[in-house]
Amino acid sequence: MQASQPSHNPRPPLAITMGDAAGIGPEIIVKLHAQGLDAPCVVYGDVGALTRACAFLKLPVKISVLNADDPLTGHYQAPGCMFVRPTSPALPVDLPFGVVCAQAGQASVDALLMAIEDAMAGRVRAIVTAPLNKESMHAAGVDFPGHTEILAARSHTPHVAMMLVNDQLRVMLATIHIALSEVSPSLSVELELRTIELAASACRGMGIASPRVAVAGLNPHAGEHGKFGREDLDIIAPAIALARAKGIDVTGPWPGDTVFMRARKGEFDICVAQYHDQGLIPIKYLGVDEGVNVTVGLPFVRTSVDHGTAFDIAGQGLADPGSLKTAFNLAISLTQAKHDQH
Repeated sequence: MQASQPSHNPRPPLAITMGDAAGIGPEIIVKLHAQGLDAPCVVYGDVGALTRACAFLKLPVKISVLNADDPLTGHYQAPGCMFVRPTSPALPVDLPFGVVCAQAGQASVDALLMAIEDAMAGRVRAIVTAPLNKESMHAAGVDFPGHTEILAARSHTPHVAMMLVNDQLRVMLATIHIALSEVSPSLSVELELRTIELAASACRGMGIASPRVAVAGLNPHAGEHGKFGREDLDIIAPAIALARAKGIDVTGPWPGDTVFMRARKGEFDICVAQYHDQGLIPIKYLGVDEGVNVTVGLPFVRTSVDHGTAFDIAGQGLADPGSLKTAFNLAISLTQAKHDQH
C-alpha cells in the first residue's frame, strides 16, 4: 500500500519505536494502528515481530516496509496500514515472549538510535517510544539506565528532565535512574534551579501561560526546618528563591506526602519531585495506562508510555494500548504547539 501524498508540503511524520520485541511493544503498536491514528506515523522496529503481533491479534493491519533511502516526506497515514523502518539484522521468527534476550535488547536500541537520527535531521517531528527492557539492553552490552539517558547522549543535550503527565497531574523529576542513596549527594542548587526552569518551560509548551510550580521537599515534612536533614534548607529553598527572582511562580519546598494531592486539586500546575519513586508513585497510582512520560529539554519532542515491557503478559493479546495512544496524541499536541510558536 502506498502512502497518500497531500497536495501541500507536508510536515514530517511522527516516529514510534517498537521497544523490546519480547515484550508488549509490538502488540500495543499494532492495536494503536488498528484503532486509527490522528497523524502520519512511521514505526521503527523489527518487521517480523510486528507481523507476528498482527497474526496473533488477528487484526487486519498491513505492514509496508520503507527502504533506508525512502524520504520521510510522504503522508504516512493510511487506514489499516503500518509504515515501518526496519532494524537489522532481523530478529528470530521464534523469539520467545517474556524472556530477556540480548538480540531483542540490541534491536530495541537500534530502533531508538535510528529514530533519534531522523529526529535530529528533521525527518520526523517527534519520537514516541514503546518500552525497553533494561536487562535485555544490558545483556547486549548497552550501558545506559534507560531511554532518557540514551536520548540525551545521542542528541548531545547536556540537561534534560523527565516529566510524567496524566489528566490530573504533571510531575518533573530532579533526579531519575539512580539509587536512593545517591539522590542527596546528587542534588545541588544548580540542578534544582534548572529543573524548576524546565518545569515552567514544559508547562508553557503545553499552553499554560503562567505556570504555578510546586517543589516537593526531599525529607519528611520538607525537613522540618532542618530537624530531618539540611537539603531542603540548604539546596532546595535557595533554588526556589533564585527561580522566583527570575520571575517563575514557584513555591516550596512542600512536604512530599501532600503536595501532589494539592496539585491534583488544582493548586499547582506542575510538581518538581526529588527522586524517581517520589514522582512516579502518585502518577501511576492514578492509572498506569493513562500516564505519559515526556523528556523535556531535547531539541525534538519525545513522549513515551508510562509502563514497562510487561513480560508476564507479552504475546497473550492482553496489553492495553491506552498509554501509547495518550503518548502519541500528546506528541501531536506538543509538536503543534511548538510549530505555532515558530
